[in-house]
Amino acid sequence: MTQFIKPGIGESLQMLKEGNRRFCTGQVTHPHTDAARLALAVKENQGDHAYATVLTCSDSRVPVELIFDAGVMDIFVIRVAGNVCNTDEIGSIEYGLAHVHTPVLVVLGHTQCGAVTAVTHALQGRGHKLEGNFSPLVAPIIPAVKRTMEAHGDIHDDALIPYAIEENVWQGIEDLLMKSPAVRELIKGGKAIVVGAIYDVGTGVVDWLPTEKVGDILKKVEASPDKETEIYSGE
Repeated sequence: MTQFIKPGIGESLQMLKEGNRRFCTGQVTHPHTDAARLALAVKENQGDHAYATVLTCSDSRVPVELIFDAGVMDIFVIRVAGNVCNTDEIGSIEYGLAHVHTPVLVVLGHTQCGAVTAVTHALQGRGHKLEGNFSPLVAPIIPAVKRTMEAHGDIHDDALIPYAIEENVWQGIEDLLMKSPAVRELIKGGKAIVVGAIYDVGTGVVDWLPTEKVGDILKKVEASPDKETEIYSGE
């Protein structure tokens, strides 16, 4: 059996893009889903195979492995309503990048996101009450929606939501970098990249957001006195 050579940053990102292209065009290959792959999963470490970590929403319309035409031991997936970056999500991302050694992290929002919609409606004063545990879960979305409302004062009601969905991706990346010096160091050391993207639930297309904005966010975080600085617990 030919030894698998784990792809680097560029190749991993291209594999995601090509997988999504196959998904959108009906040319899926369903790789790494057979009995041989399952047998391999028992014997080998996922860190020798997984090429991406993806943080996305729990929405049933966003099946990560399917939309990237990937299989077992290909993608380390973290799913939470609103693809927010709270402690559990950030800890999982740190595991995906620092322990599974995936060279790419994708923060993946999606069209018609219910969590972003709920927060937007609440801030517009026209939504239903948020449940006791749901409210703190989606709290990180609030600053993203507020910035969107300020930046697009001429846009109202549900027309604002697509803009808020993208801003929420940037908010998640900023929250991650503020709270995870481990991830910052991996990025600065060239061992991993973070990219933002939006998945269209109606077309299956992943829209890749400008990578330079992640660099701008990183610079902003590095200049902030409020950023977390201790990589390891107990330091």
